[in-house]
Amino acid sequence: MADADDVRRLALALPHVAEIESDGFDFRVADKGFVWSYPERTPGKPRLIRTDIAVLFVGDEAEKQALLLGEPDIFFTTPSYDGLPLVMLRLAEVKVERLREFVTDAWRMRAPDALVSDLDEASESSTADPG
Repeated sequence: MADADDVRRLALALPHVAEIESDGFDFRVADKGFVWSYPERTPGKPRLIRTDIAVLFVGDEAEKQALLLGEPDIFFTTPSYDGLPLVMLRLAEVKVERLREFVTDAWRMRAPDALVSDLDEASESSTADPG
């Protein structure tokens, strides 16, 4: 199963990613966050940075609802995220290859088109038949 180290490795493997100093993890592309540690808020207590839960940017409310309804054991949300294209992902419930898809999709949704083409070109060259 996946963990915070996997998130860090996968995020930093994408082009033009910056890691923001944090108590957990926080990754940006073109100054836009695409995956970060869940800042759990409990009334009357200080905020707790949860590195076992990743907050992921998703395309829109429809995609958010599809993930939440389709895989409630993996994804969840809280009222503070209502109306935002964000879901929380329980890292222990997902395999690393699946996490790679989620992190890459979140990156694609936040990156400018010019940067997305950099990823596409890198993917094509790494899968090209050398012979």
